[in-house]
Amino acid sequence: MSYDANAAYNSGSGAPGQGAPGAGMPGGQGYGGQGFGGAPRGAATPDDLSLPLYGAKFGQAVKRFFKNYVKFSGRASRSEFWWSYLFLVIAGFVPYILAIIGAAMASVSASVDPYNATPSGGAVALMAIGGILLGIFALATIIPFIAIICRRLHDGNFSALFILLWLTGIGGLVVLILCLMPPKPEGQRYDV
Repeated sequence: MSYDANAAYNSGSGAPGQGAPGAGMPGGQGYGGQGFGGAPRGAATPDDLSLPLYGAKFGQAVKRFFKNYVKFSGRASRSEFWWSYLFLVIAGFVPYILAIIGAAMASVSASVDPYNATPSGGAVALMAIGGILLGIFALATIIPFIAIICRRLHDGNFSALFILLWLTGIGGLVVLILCLMPPKPEGQRYDV
């Protein structure tokens, strides 16, 4: 059985006779009178970039990651964030492996002839190509990565300023733990 965030949101809290979000809450608004009740609203189709896509598949998440390249407002679902994160790890791993292979080749050539301090040209080329590709990839994805973290934090009803914790040593782990948190209806205040 799949979870439909829109159906859950539109049906309110699920109690009989409570069709409007936040119905039955003091003031009829729910969550402190802000009007957030039920479950968070999600995108009805993968092409709707204005709302998070709950239950996104790998390809959909990566596509939305690049389409929302510099969008820091709004929200991103957990599946969007973690599939995109997996893509970044896998794609960044390829040039890293090239650099490691080049370093291993240079190490082997140095151990064969310890008096020859010059590594082979192929080893240097692999290290250089791997390092350059890794640098280009990092520069091309750093902005959308920061943007999706901000949107993911918004979906959990956290301020995007929590991303500044990433600048501290342990803070990156704290931000990733916050990105694990479930969506909260109050996070809809970040929608544009």
